[in-house]
Amino acid sequence: MSQTHDIPGFQEIFDAQGQPLGALLGPEAWALVREAVLQHCAASTVTPEKPEPLADWKNLVQSWDFKYPVDLDVSCPLCGNASDDWEHDEPRKFRLNAANMGGLVSFRCLACLARIIKRHFDDTIKVEATPYAPEKSIRNKGRGA
Repeated sequence: MSQTHDIPGFQEIFDAQGQPLGALLGPEAWALVREAVLQHCAASTVTPEKPEPLADWKNLVQSWDFKYPVDLDVSCPLCGNASDDWEHDEPRKFRLNAANMGGLVSFRCLACLARIIKRHFDDTIKVEATPYAPEKSIRNKGRGA
């Protein structure tokens, strides 16, 4: 069942009980609403960011047993963004993504969105930086059967 309105190229579709199912938009109607629909869809697909796992960071700091003091400095070799104390910067330059008891700490550079990984070993720290990629690489995607 469908119903037309005075808008050229617009047709509402209803089920047998009169409940709305959707609408068909012709070229004229789509041209009128396209930008608003696309903006609405883009806004609704943005997922809120998870809170920083600061409790994980605190647990790592409390059980720190490396041969060097807790390091609070973070720098991005890709854009040059740097902080002597990432946790207390105002405004923040880096966002904590993950921290675990094994000494792996991951940050997001808020300037270029690169991923900065600090791997704490017994007597050294290895730092890696990965440029921001809007999509996961093929090796990180699930594979179908």
